[in-house]
Amino acid sequence: MSFDAVAQQPKLLYLLQGVAAFAAVVALVLLALHRGPVRRRAAALILLAPALLLLTVGLLLPALRTLALSFTDGGGDAWAGLDNYVWLFTDPRALVALRNTLAWVVLVPLTATAVGLLYAAAVVRSRFRTFALSLLLMPMAVSSVGAGVVWKFVYAYRPAGAEQIGLLNRLVVAFGGEPRQWLVDSPWNVLFLVVATVWTQAGFAAVLLAGAIRAVPGELTEAARLDGASPGQILRRIILPSIRPTLLVVLLAQAIGTLKAFDIVRTMTGGQFDTGVVAHEMYDQAFRYGETGRGAALAVLLLALVTPFVAHQVRARRRAG
Repeated sequence: MSFDAVAQQPKLLYLLQGVAAFAAVVALVLLALHRGPVRRRAAALILLAPALLLLTVGLLLPALRTLALSFTDGGGDAWAGLDNYVWLFTDPRALVALRNTLAWVVLVPLTATAVGLLYAAAVVRSRFRTFALSLLLMPMAVSSVGAGVVWKFVYAYRPAGAEQIGLLNRLVVAFGGEPRQWLVDSPWNVLFLVVATVWTQAGFAAVLLAGAIRAVPGELTEAARLDGASPGQILRRIILPSIRPTLLVVLLAQAIGTLKAFDIVRTMTGGQFDTGVVAHEMYDQAFRYGETGRGAALAVLLLALVTPFVAHQVRARRRAG
């Protein structure tokens, strides 16, 4: 027997022991639930205990630790009071990140949902709807980093007179214009990052909304068409009211994802040229500049911004259920 095979035996043994221990715990739980009358709440508590433990260790305790760190200095040792939060709302760089995040939360969900809705409404009744929806959904198969790299090439800049490798500048030069540094000029560079994000998210909206539109009774749209309603009127007065719950879910999901935007900003601009957002600024402060307290304060702010969207979505699902 080779040395590698011998070395792998303890690892295999540990794996088998872990599987056996897990099976034993499951068996004990099932045995406890089936021995005599057990109250429903007690049974639910036993079944939920592992998930609650993981939630506490993986989410609650780190959140409390982050909240405590937000009141400390850069090293995370000395008490700093509200200094980090004062910095958050007074420092020019932090204010730029807040402004950009607000712009992202407004523009990305609305634009991606609008594009997805119009596209879904246009192709949902066609014979090739599956293929058409797949085309718009394909960018979601690309990671955010990959999407950032793709769009960085689209916006690539070379000086005037040089051969342009960026698609956008190549088109501008072909029509007699001058190449521009699209990712440098503020505040328009934020809009170009938003376009890249919408490209990755519109397919998600289109697929969900297409399913909701197909669920709208055909008799309603057919009756409206016979009464002389235009496609735009049918969309506004029949389809939109009918798919409102799905539309709201799509908007909330897009908003939550947008608040956590990081990869595209990191890949395309690195947060330079006034393109930083809260999540990226949190990374820079905590890991690049060693300002643990400021990074924690940004993380707390991000959690505070996400919480209302999550709470609204939970309430909506409860009402729907």
